[in-house]
Amino acid sequence: MTPPDIPTRKANDGLELPAIGFGTYKVNGFAGVNAIVSALEVGYRLLDSAFNYENEGIVGRAIKESDVPREDIIVASKLPGRHHQYDQARIAIEESVARMGLDYIDLYLIHWPNPSQGKFVEAWQALVDAREQGIVKHIGVSNFLPGHIDMLTRSTGVTPAVNQIELHPYFQQTEQRAYDDAHGIITEAWSPLGRANQMLKDPTILKLAEKHGVSPVQLILRWHLQLGDVAIPKSTNRERQRANIDLTGFSLDEQDMREIAAMDNPEGRSFAQDPHWHEEA
Repeated sequence: MTPPDIPTRKANDGLELPAIGFGTYKVNGFAGVNAIVSALEVGYRLLDSAFNYENEGIVGRAIKESDVPREDIIVASKLPGRHHQYDQARIAIEESVARMGLDYIDLYLIHWPNPSQGKFVEAWQALVDAREQGIVKHIGVSNFLPGHIDMLTRSTGVTPAVNQIELHPYFQQTEQRAYDDAHGIITEAWSPLGRANQMLKDPTILKLAEKHGVSPVQLILRWHLQLGDVAIPKSTNRERQRANIDLTGFSLDEQDMREIAAMDNPEGRSFAQDPHWHEEA
């Protein structure tokens, strides 16, 4: 199937990502293979995984089983907090590539800065060297604040291509997005629907979805599209997968965007995971 007409985002190192990708958190086992193959069939070309999702092998198997050429797929994974020490990070990256059964991973991120450990610069150097080796093509970070990114750039001369952060109408991260934009960093949104069971019942979202004749999920994903980030929704249901990427038949006007902007809350994190202090194992 021809991928739908989804715009792309371009990073400081030339990386281009489709504005809608496919999240694989808790997509595991052979059922996960089927769900990922289905996502590729309906048009997704960006697959987001992580060492800690324990599904890199399943993602790699789905890529092999899919009829989509490998070179048309952008696959991402992430380094866990327990492997920030340089030598451990290098091994973890190699393990990710081997588990996926691929020659390379397109995009590799540091999952969390884990600031109390103070080793994320070591981890970044490991990613830089893995890129030089050719086993990863592009490198970035996840949940990094501007000060963290400044440290990486000052220490290595290399700025991340991507910063994947929690981003949704209840937590819009305006300052972080502005920083990322100023440095040529693509902002990716994890949890793009927030706590979906709550947000999909929000009166503003419901009103605007009805106005445009779309589902609340499509309304929120269209908001991400117009905001300029890369959203990575997840669904194992083929029809919902298709709906989540079918976003170009309508657009939000300035009033719609203002109403959603008014939903922002600086304390709106869904899971209280603040990069200032949150530590990932």
